[in-house]
Amino acid sequence: MLSMFKSIPTHMDYKGQKLAEQIFQGIILISAVIGFVYGLIIEQFGWTVYIVLAGFAVSCVLTLPPWPMYRRNPLSWQPAVPESSGELTQKPQESLKKKKHK
Repeated sequence: MLSMFKSIPTHMDYKGQKLAEQIFQGIILISAVIGFVYGLIIEQFGWTVYIVLAGFAVSCVLTLPPWPMYRRNPLSWQPAVPESSGELTQKPQESLKKKKHK
């Protein structure tokens, strides 16, 4: 049962994050303008709130899951450098003498 959940991708690349943010902000802005104009015309503030909440719900459905359009530019990581087991490597900061402050 748990293996089914492990197969679901959960990552998003940097360009995908930027695209998701732009889509989210665009939908919220458009729904706010439409809701304000519609609420102003019919003189009901409640409809303005409903339209903005509907825009929020649509934007969440479009941007929160890691859809494939958000995973088109994966990062290419550098390969790990193997450490030699026989040698003790010392960090550059450790080799410097500690200065005493007066």
